[in-house]
Amino acid sequence: MGAFTVSSDQLGTYGHGLQRPECVLCTADGSVWTSCWPGGVTQVRPDGTQHNIIATNLPFELYPNGIALLPDGSFLLANLGQQGGVWRLQRDGTAEAFLLEVAGRPLPPSNFVTLDHLNRVWITVSTWHNPRSLAYRKTVADGFIVRVDNSGARVVAEGLGFTNELLLDANRGWLYVNETFARRLSRYRLDAAGLLYNKQIVAEFGAGSFPDGLAMDEEGGIWIASIISNRVMRLAPNGTLDIILEDSNAEHLAWVEQAYAENRMDRLQMDTMNSKHLKSISSIAFGGPARSTAYLGCLLGEQLHCFDAPVRGLAPVHWNWAEAN
Repeated sequence: MGAFTVSSDQLGTYGHGLQRPECVLCTADGSVWTSCWPGGVTQVRPDGTQHNIIATNLPFELYPNGIALLPDGSFLLANLGQQGGVWRLQRDGTAEAFLLEVAGRPLPPSNFVTLDHLNRVWITVSTWHNPRSLAYRKTVADGFIVRVDNSGARVVAEGLGFTNELLLDANRGWLYVNETFARRLSRYRLDAAGLLYNKQIVAEFGAGSFPDGLAMDEEGGIWIASIISNRVMRLAPNGTLDIILEDSNAEHLAWVEQAYAENRMDRLQMDTMNSKHLKSISSIAFGGPARSTAYLGCLLGEQLHCFDAPVRGLAPVHWNWAEAN
């Protein structure tokens, strides 16, 4: 892929009235799926119509952050609500607990969940701190990764600086993970048994970059969405890091940076936005007929934004599973 940038003024929009569409998934039928607060998942169909799948049978509300589509058409929801854990949501709105504890401890509010090619479930938990904002620090590294398979659930990586989205590369030999407030992209070797080892720092990010979501393209490039600064970056296979898109205000970023440098960053910095169009982008997924449309999820907006990319996204394991709807 050659040099490529896009202006925020060139972005398209997708969906309307969405409720905290933090995580975005795409499937081969043209659907785009996002997390929905409270309760579940929103499907935005190619014709523009929308359908909400909301948990209706629980005595409390779920607050999904990451979402994962399963082969039978149900979803896993990483719950940021006080009950924490990961929950399974059926298409009829029935929800049940999927994982509420690991290693004998209740699972706290959870960040992200995804499936791999062997139907193993990978879960990230950003921190044990309560409130979670106490971990918006470069000095805090208590995030971890959980793997769930036929043998049960186990912690397979610890000591991460606010664990966020993860993905497996095309050859399934590396697991990549964003550490948001450590400001880095890391990776682990992944063996046949699903164990992680040999952690490496792949990229470290500077002022204004807080890596959240990520996706891989067919050339091996990794696309990273940064909250707050509304940056989309691409890490090329040769290690070159390019800023593809940014929609931010210099004074606003300086204000956030000062709080971060002084270890007092809090919800105020996370929930305040000063930009032209984007509202703290948090995830990126490739969709459309050729998987060359990049869709951006966000924390604070009510719609997705999108742009045409010059490279195809790597097909996720759930790409052909929408037929289950």
